[in-house]
Amino acid sequence: MNPTFDYAVIGNSAGSMGCIEMLRSLDGRGSIALISEEARHVYSRALLPYYLVGKIDLEKMYYRPPDFYEQNRVTAILGQKAVQIDPDKKEALLANQERIAYGKLLLATGGQPLIPPINGLDKKKIFTFLNMNDVLEIEKALVNSRRVVVLGGGVIGLMAAEALSKRGLKVYVIELAGRVLAPVVDEAVSQLLEALFRENGVEIITKNTIAEINGGSSVTGVVLTDGTEIPCDMLVLAMGVAPRVELASQAGLKIDRGILVNGRMETSQADIYACGDCAQVYDTVAGVSKVIPLWPNAYLGGRIAGSNMAGGGRESGWTTNMNSMHFFDLYLITAGLNVSTDESVGLVNLVRLVKEQKYYRKFILREGRIVGLILAGKISRAGIFVNLMRSRADVSPFTGDLFNEDFGYWSIPEKLRWELLKEHIILGVVDGNDRT
Repeated sequence: MNPTFDYAVIGNSAGSMGCIEMLRSLDGRGSIALISEEARHVYSRALLPYYLVGKIDLEKMYYRPPDFYEQNRVTAILGQKAVQIDPDKKEALLANQERIAYGKLLLATGGQPLIPPINGLDKKKIFTFLNMNDVLEIEKALVNSRRVVVLGGGVIGLMAAEALSKRGLKVYVIELAGRVLAPVVDEAVSQLLEALFRENGVEIITKNTIAEINGGSSVTGVVLTDGTEIPCDMLVLAMGVAPRVELASQAGLKIDRGILVNGRMETSQADIYACGDCAQVYDTVAGVSKVIPLWPNAYLGGRIAGSNMAGGGRESGWTTNMNSMHFFDLYLITAGLNVSTDESVGLVNLVRLVKEQKYYRKFILREGRIVGLILAGKISRAGIFVNLMRSRADVSPFTGDLFNEDFGYWSIPEKLRWELLKEHIILGVVDGNDRT
């Protein structure tokens, strides 16, 4: 007889943890199964570069305590891939042919690396940079490696490039677009980043990509589309991540770029929910449905899904792109729209750049309200700016103050200040806890 659970969760990352914690807060008795292709305890993928450079050990990468599953009475089925879902029978088929029956199901399957069609991908010492297994394999290969090519100048590619540079390798970053981190930041910050990486010995090559991979059994170099040859003994593919939707597709769920969900994280199939990097949600600021592959968004989506799986009625509220990054000595925070100058019809760009200090602030306004921001260098007031964006506050009376280094709530007119703070103040104490 197939094991039966009240709740099943496929995936073992931030969204899964949010769902399980919410389920347990509302339903202390329901049975929960967690199914994960990886055999590891839940860990933070954002910490992979820090592990690679030796700043943290494996135990400190755990996203929850080692006894998390036991404490929450979760049957953790680790190291087993879910290969099929039967929505009519309410069953998940595993790779070992075991069937798991469920009452409610969450898909938190995350993303998978984009692999370009290049001749020579079958060679050794070619890696992706998405999970712990990737990083452990890269760590083994470092012993006999001196030069590495990273294909992709996005967040993952730059994180990998920095970590490998700090491990003493000569690093080349190849980016097809005209600048690095193009989907996340504007031209000015891309230039700051490229200069920063070059200062630290990393070569940045834009408007180019790999045409062919050289070598016998192992990679020995790459040939770019313009004919340039770069010798290397390691290649890291970091061209981005695509939502893992194969289970949802096979089960007949509605899919665009990701699994389509409503504000309750419900999919098009009854009793099946989705969250995180595999799901497509509504971006409040952009006004469109899109995939927002961020850990906080995944965790919050998991909590909303868990609430509704347990019979609650919670819906997602304000959601948009937000990124917090750190490369070498430069901190970056972005939120909302990211538009180039020639794309800013109907928008006002307020910008301040001090190159020698690696300082940058940009606010994108629509009708006096912040709909996008980029902070580089000094980012200490980011939370206040995001709060102004979330509340759709009219900042036109004090736009000049947004660039003050000591900008704070006291810089905001009193009436608006208390409007911003009132939901976070309990008995005179500012409450920063998550109440979703």
